[in-house]
Amino acid sequence: MPERIAEVTALLAEVLAPRAPLTVIVDGGDPGAAAAFASRLAAAFPPAARAWSVDAVLGLIGPGGGMFDSALNVLEPATDRILVYLRGGPRHRFAEGDGERRAQVVIDHRDPDWPVIRHLHPDLADVDRWYLSESRAFFAARAADWDSKFGDDMPRYTEAVRLAGVRPGHVAIDVGCGTGRALPALAAAVGPTGRVLGLDFTPGMLAAARRAGRGDCATLLLADARRLPVADATADVIFAAGLVHHLPDPIAGLTELARVTRPGGTLAIFHPTGRAELAARHGRTLRPGEPLGEERLGPLLAAAGWDLTAYEDVPTRFLAQAIRT
Repeated sequence: MPERIAEVTALLAEVLAPRAPLTVIVDGGDPGAAAAFASRLAAAFPPAARAWSVDAVLGLIGPGGGMFDSALNVLEPATDRILVYLRGGPRHRFAEGDGERRAQVVIDHRDPDWPVIRHLHPDLADVDRWYLSESRAFFAARAADWDSKFGDDMPRYTEAVRLAGVRPGHVAIDVGCGTGRALPALAAAVGPTGRVLGLDFTPGMLAAARRAGRGDCATLLLADARRLPVADATADVIFAAGLVHHLPDPIAGLTELARVTRPGGTLAIFHPTGRAELAARHGRTLRPGEPLGEERLGPLLAAAGWDLTAYEDVPTRFLAQAIRT
């Protein structure tokens, strides 16, 4: 959509205008679409801004024909260069490499009509300037067919709720509930004396949950997981599926989840596939130090007021459980 392209290029022009004038666009998809985006970005800068030029539009095919971002990796770091990386092409085609990790700006460009900023270096813009609106845009484009793509995961959600120890009378909060796939199982577990809240920051996801009838078993609220509209020590159980690795500051996000949980309450961090399987789905490999890796998740949780009590990462499930200290 032209409006979405205009929103993204205007935001980038605003945060990059005082910066260095050299930009490199690296694309794994259609070079023509990358060049068109680069042109729109250059045109978005105000006349009073520094002269801006797009240095190159580089593909990811290396000299030997292998699919990796060698084109970016050979560029020498420079103080006058801002690297803008476009994630392009079909899923599974390109693996994330050093180039993307070096870029100050990463844009999901698989749909050239709906670009979404997925990373802005904090030196360029505070996370509150872009994270909420861009994340909503990312999930809004996927909400309508989310259940048709992933609906066969429902039994895994039910099993995760069972393993999380949700009991009759509990207050259970599904943070980042999406289309509400966990809500029926949570409602059945807490029974008529309990309460279930489903919170998500994407209106389209909540609308899909209501269309699926999941608003009948839970209270659905539009909310940012980093600033929950919930009183302190409210929840007995926090269910967080596919949430933590999307948070820009995991410790701050986990601390907010701890705030709304009573002492002794439970946090269940879940995904219906294991980490390696999820990484492969997105065309990348696991790296040391990722937030959900067992060696890092335990300290992150401890810093946020949780004690990690169980950790499972198998092909059909990721489930980490913690107790509010």
